[in-house]
Amino acid sequence: MARWRRDTTEREVTPEALYLRRREFLVLGAAGAVGALAGPRALAAGPEGAALQVSKKVELAGGEKQTPYDDVTSYNNFYELGTEKDDPKRNAGSLRPRPWTVRVDGEVKRPQTLDVDALAKWAPLEERIYRMRCVEAWSMVIPWVGYPLAELVKRVEPTSNAKYVRFETLLDAQQLPGQRGGVLPWPYVEGLRIDEATHPLALLAFGLYGRALPGQNGAPVRLVVPWKYGFKGCKSIVKITFTAEQPRTTWNEAGPHEYGFYANVNPDVDHPRWSQARERRIGEFLRRKTLPFNGYADQVAQLYAGMDLRKNF
Repeated sequence: MARWRRDTTEREVTPEALYLRRREFLVLGAAGAVGALAGPRALAAGPEGAALQVSKKVELAGGEKQTPYDDVTSYNNFYELGTEKDDPKRNAGSLRPRPWTVRVDGEVKRPQTLDVDALAKWAPLEERIYRMRCVEAWSMVIPWVGYPLAELVKRVEPTSNAKYVRFETLLDAQQLPGQRGGVLPWPYVEGLRIDEATHPLALLAFGLYGRALPGQNGAPVRLVVPWKYGFKGCKSIVKITFTAEQPRTTWNEAGPHEYGFYANVNPDVDHPRWSQARERRIGEFLRRKTLPFNGYADQVAQLYAGMDLRKNF
């Protein structure tokens, strides 16, 4: 397996804003051409995969139109399956989501290794419709299926030393061919403060659109934190560790001047190479104003009271 090279620059692995806008324009233009020839979404794929039993549906995106399933599953960031937006769907067949286990350990009273299907039964599954915002200035509205991460936290009983939760993606270059290159330090790692992890909006997701997660979206289990940029959403999780110290996270380690640990959506803090003030919703042509905390400020701003959100970005 190739090792991550510290001389790899973000320019090599993250598209420039102009490049992103060109790609989005092409995606939108292609969608428009199909619509003109065959009618709206006439050729779009419907939800696939095993149906999940949902206990309730919760609207948490202000009633905004959901992004079509075909777009949600074909325009993705999952560098373990490739760096282009269409690579994850094309390469997802190599990911084997069963059998799959998740190890929960660290500063907890009940460390354990669980089959993912048993983990999915720890709490009733809900469908939660969230706005999602990527650091690259595009966004979607997605109906995730999962349960609050707080349910897992409660069950494993963190010790008083637990201040953070670390999430780790599968490390297997046969299943995740993007890991054969040194584009990022593998395995992919993300982290939350314990109060963020126990916030009601933080979700452990097993599906979307009522079906099991496709490989390109992080099968079989991933993290969803809707007030943060999408790279915080660790995919294909194999390990969850409770720690006393802030964990080193992948993008923060690769580009600390561009990707902070917190990654809260903040339109007033630009990425060094593009503005975060506006975003393009996939499926729309014009850009819209970016909302603080992705529109969830009323629910989460108190978590960061007194913090300098320009320094702690």
